Amino acid sequence: MEFLVKSLRPETLKTATLVVNVAEGRKLGTAAKALDDLSGGAISTLLKRGDIAGKPGQTLLLHSLPGLKAERVLLVGSGKDELSDRQFRKLVASVHGVLKGLAGSDAVLALGELQVKGRDAYGKARLLVETLADGGYVFDQFKSKKAEPKALKKLTLVVEKAELADVERGSLHARAIATGMAYTRDLGNLPPNICHPSYLAEEAKALGKAHKNLKVEILDEKKLKELGAGAFLAVAQGSDQPPRMIVLQYNGGKKGEKPFALVGKGITFDTGGISIKPSAGMDEMKYDMGGAASVFGTLRAVLELQLPINLVCLLACAENMPSGGATRPGDIVTTMSGQTVEILNTDAEGRLVLCDTLTYAERFKPQSVIDIATLTGACIVALGSNVSGLMGNDDALVQQLLSAGQRADDRAWQLPLFDEYQEQLDSPFADIANIGGPKAGTITAGCFLSRFTKSYKWAHLDIAGTAWISGGKDKGATGRPVPLLTQYLLDQVK
Repeated sequence: MEFLVKSLRPETLKTATLVVNVAEGRKLGTAAKALDDLSGGAISTLLKRGDIAGKPGQTLLLHSLPGLKAERVLLVGSGKDELSDRQFRKLVASVHGVLKGLAGSDAVLALGELQVKGRDAYGKARLLVETLADGGYVFDQFKSKKAEPKALKKLTLVVEKAELADVERGSLHARAIATGMAYTRDLGNLPPNICHPSYLAEEAKALGKAHKNLKVEILDEKKLKELGAGAFLAVAQGSDQPPRMIVLQYNGGKKGEKPFALVGKGITFDTGGISIKPSAGMDEMKYDMGGAASVFGTLRAVLELQLPINLVCLLACAENMPSGGATRPGDIVTTMSGQTVEILNTDAEGRLVLCDTLTYAERFKPQSVIDIATLTGACIVALGSNVSGLMGNDDALVQQLLSAGQRADDRAWQLPLFDEYQEQLDSPFADIANIGGPKAGTITAGCFLSRFTKSYKWAHLDIAGTAWISGGKDKGATGRPVPLLTQYLLDQVK
């Protein structure tokens, strides 16, 4: 969909649908008032019938109003006072729901006067365009009957002249983020018989061919053995699909400038291994590569915007399967760092591929490292599906991510990494156990990863609850936390 930003009088525009707001109590917004005056009071007359009260997200479609060039006028309720982010997103989603059901190929949105708590013109534009673009997402690659082509091709945002530059910038960033989210959702929604580690490696190579400032390296089993990645290889040894560590280096900043690093868990299917999962809902374990998919999506947004930073993306890709060759509970492996791990549960595999990948990240001397993983079901118990879990060894980095999540409306919540939790990982036979018992599972998983991140500033995002919607016909990847990660990187631009 094409998005345009213009500073014009909306009542003069010729369009299939013109969208204006009505506040609670049937109070016309500025744009709606201008339309009402031009149409000889037609809108206020209709409002008196009580068809729309002005509550946030309510809509009323009007056809062929006298004196207007617009074929239709869509009234949308905007409430009494400032809107929250959630209310604003719901309002925009309601507008999109009406527009996509109409035959018109274009629409004009004159909603610049809406007040959203804590948001300026740039912030409102980011939310609006991202919500509209993401709302048009369709995944029908494997449907014999494809979705009907979208009639709506162009959306124009009408704003005050003083806000033009900010809204254009917000729209640009939102479109890049939405592109990254769609890419993340596509990868997550692919079936695991297609989207395996080698497939993701080919995706990375294709990105490298399309962008000259992106260097791609694929580390195969032989290279991983040479590096001593015993934990990584242990996860993959039960599968016929070979593991891959994917290394992508984006050079958009100054030569020699230290990069930022994103590390993504890419378990393309997780049966749990010998510690096998229950069969109910196991199909959703194709989403266990949501961390790697979100790194791909964030990189896609960065490439679209050509941000002036250096960025390293490391994707730890493997498939966790049970077989005669699979890792057993009780096995002890040696990690790339030299630390030994007693594997008490083969379903705690994400931390095993991540720990070696986090060790590999040291060679890039990064300014910061953020790992992203659908790591623990305990995170869903603790935080549900609304916010991601966040831990780290650097308070400033954690605060930057919390702030980025607020601004992107893709929030995280900090959990502690106290030393008392580290003791739960003690093993009588190895340096560390890969699980810490039934208590505080999300935190002990973070404690495990922290053992491999002592040489740099590090944060961990557990996205088990936010990376996908579970169950039923609406299940699917969400594209999170691409908005949060992209906002963090936008904040790093000097």
